[in-house]
Amino acid sequence: MKQKVAVLGAGSWGNTLAILLASKYTVTMWEFDAKVAELLNTEKENKKFLPGIRFPDNFTVTNDLGSAIKNAYLIIFAVPSFAIRSLSVNAAQFINNTQIIVSVTKGIEDGTFMRMTEIIDSVVPHKKGVVALSGPTHAEEVSKKVPSTIVAACKDISVAEEVQKAFMTEYLRVYTNEDIIGVEIGAAVKNVIAIIAGISDGIGFGDNTKAALMTRGMAEIIRLGKKAGANEKTFSGLAGMGDLIVTCCSKHSRNRHVGELLGKGQKIDEITSSMAMVAEGVKNCKSIKNFADKLSVEMPLTEELYKIIYENDSIMDSLKRLFSRKEKHEHWE
Repeated sequence: MKQKVAVLGAGSWGNTLAILLASKYTVTMWEFDAKVAELLNTEKENKKFLPGIRFPDNFTVTNDLGSAIKNAYLIIFAVPSFAIRSLSVNAAQFINNTQIIVSVTKGIEDGTFMRMTEIIDSVVPHKKGVVALSGPTHAEEVSKKVPSTIVAACKDISVAEEVQKAFMTEYLRVYTNEDIIGVEIGAAVKNVIAIIAGISDGIGFGDNTKAALMTRGMAEIIRLGKKAGANEKTFSGLAGMGDLIVTCCSKHSRNRHVGELLGKGQKIDEITSSMAMVAEGVKNCKSIKNFADKLSVEMPLTEELYKIIYENDSIMDSLKRLFSRKEKHEHWE
């Protein structure tokens, strides 16, 4: 009998990973809305997020969190960042110290400035370990078995290696990394930079501008990451540069799409209210800006996006401020 895996969250990425894992495991996917869970079980397909991708036979959907988690070898947390804490609180009572938790959520919690795995670790007392799984992997491509790569990060490398083995397929290659801080910082901040890159697209700027924004954006990721205790090498890898490239350039990127619409003159409220999925960079722009302020890390691009989104400042005024900054060495700290 196959081991069981639980996927908590039935969005596009959670659903994609659930189907991927069903090639090796029996999978139970948890959906918080009972009516949606019933519909998914009936239709054997997530027509909202992954139309045309059928559920395997060893795949069920439930609204019962406890039954989803019970006897699961791996528990995948695949909800938006704003829901990670509440899910952790509700799930904690069902999780024991033989189970590995895998977070595929990207973000920094405002106020506490905790990474997603830090929240889980602080709230769930019993578990074998908590792993961050992150990299340049859009659900739209992984679900169609497009060759992709990702990183499993955990301070306990043996736990990361278990997750590596679980997720490896003929189309998804998984690497390990002990630097969970760097992997999660890169994952969170790149969404902010992708919105900025999208603004450039929306205005109609060219490749020069986008290359500059991505490169200087990476400089901001590195500065914040190093101050938070990350290994700088992580940011040249899949969870750093790899994820930044795909999120800033892909047609599938929700964050880049938000920026593009901002660049075309739409307001942030009308953009986010019309989206079926969450663009994490919108909320995380605020938490990352505040985190950088706390650590005294200068992040001019993030600062300007915060002013555009939360203070309704002009994009062109932000551009003028960026280009009138004091001259600096490229590698200033």
